[in-house]
Amino acid sequence: MSAPDFDDRVAAIRAFNRFFTRQIGVLREGLLHSEFTLTEMRVLYELAHHGDQASAVLCRDLGLDRGYLSRIVAKFENAGMVSKAPSATDGRSKVLHLTEHGRVVFAPFDRRSREEVGDMLARLSDPDQLRLLDAMQTIQGLLDQQVGMKYAQPFVLRAHRAGDMAWITRRHGEIYTRLQGWDSSFEALVAQICADFERDFDPALEQCWIAEMAGRPVGSVAVARSGEAGVAKLRLLLVEEEARGYGLGSRLVDECHAFARAAGYHTMRLWTTDQQKEARHIYQSKGYRLVGEEPVHAFGQDMVNETWELVL
Repeated sequence: MSAPDFDDRVAAIRAFNRFFTRQIGVLREGLLHSEFTLTEMRVLYELAHHGDQASAVLCRDLGLDRGYLSRIVAKFENAGMVSKAPSATDGRSKVLHLTEHGRVVFAPFDRRSREEVGDMLARLSDPDQLRLLDAMQTIQGLLDQQVGMKYAQPFVLRAHRAGDMAWITRRHGEIYTRLQGWDSSFEALVAQICADFERDFDPALEQCWIAEMAGRPVGSVAVARSGEAGVAKLRLLLVEEEARGYGLGSRLVDECHAFARAAGYHTMRLWTTDQQKEARHIYQSKGYRLVGEEPVHAFGQDMVNETWELVL
């Protein structure tokens, strides 16, 4: 039997798409017997399962037009399900938040979706369930290769070198003063952290990375010793405005974790505040736990200091 030609392969994939969308109920007027479309439900899912999201990030991850997402968000805002707030690190960007009412509305649909998929799997034997999962992973893996080629990350990471600590200090001061109104004591704190890191630097246990786009620094992060055996600190995470929306913050944190594991650490610890919404979302998505909180007045503002930890 000869292999199908290209047109036949296209037709086969389209047939599979029609079959699968029918199986998961996408063609119903309201997904999961709800008033929501597939796209609206996906937006709710992202906010419910991945926390607060910047509008630009949602557009990128879901492949949505900004105007289309704006109309969806307006509908949810009018229903009291979603609220918007300025980004803590980018005053021109909006962060979307699923309200408590939104969670209450979404919860039964989320539960119903799990139940429907569970019912579909339950009709298959255990070996057939595994075959199905393997086939799905094959499809995703093959198509993800093409997505990765199309949307290749436009940045490179390198180890820090002379002059980088001065850039980290200056940009922390400038960005947090402009976007959050923090006073100069924050820049002084960053300067002290950088000075301590450089003075006692141990390359076997510590590292700092600089992210570059077109040869210019656009981000930073560091792993530093904590003074406690087996525990490392994640410090100096920064992503410039122009480099946001590419997953750079997540990539920098992943780089820290890989280094820390190789260096023999068993725990990562970090300090942040309740005002760092986007950074906190990254930490939560990586599995960090909030282990300590303390209301303080710092950098000219009232805030809550937070300590987060991750078991590597």
